[in-house]
Amino acid sequence: MARIAGVNIPVRKRVVVALTYIYGVGDKRAMKIVDKAGVSADTRVKDLTDSEEVAIRDAVNEYSVEGDLRREVSMNIKRLRDIGSYRGMRHRRGLPVRGQKTKNNARTRKGPQKPANR
Repeated sequence: MARIAGVNIPVRKRVVVALTYIYGVGDKRAMKIVDKAGVSADTRVKDLTDSEEVAIRDAVNEYSVEGDLRREVSMNIKRLRDIGSYRGMRHRRGLPVRGQKTKNNARTRKGPQKPANR
């Protein structure tokens, strides 16, 4: 298995798809990384040469990914909570943060439905 940014990426997948297993790398960023590294997007991870793998590693290191990005996101949420903003309060209560209604839906954020008192 190839290890990039502390993540074991799957060997049998195309490089572009395998890079999306890294937190902070989506489809577009994976394409940019592959272009910058000079590797064909259709190449399978198992067919990469050592020099291509090093080039991909260097291209990934230019972005904030995995642990650094997770830490940054959690610090942003903590800052919102600490200053007492509306978004911070929604994070604290486990409710939707981006303006969604909660009367009918929002089960993902609110958790399983409470049993109704009869």
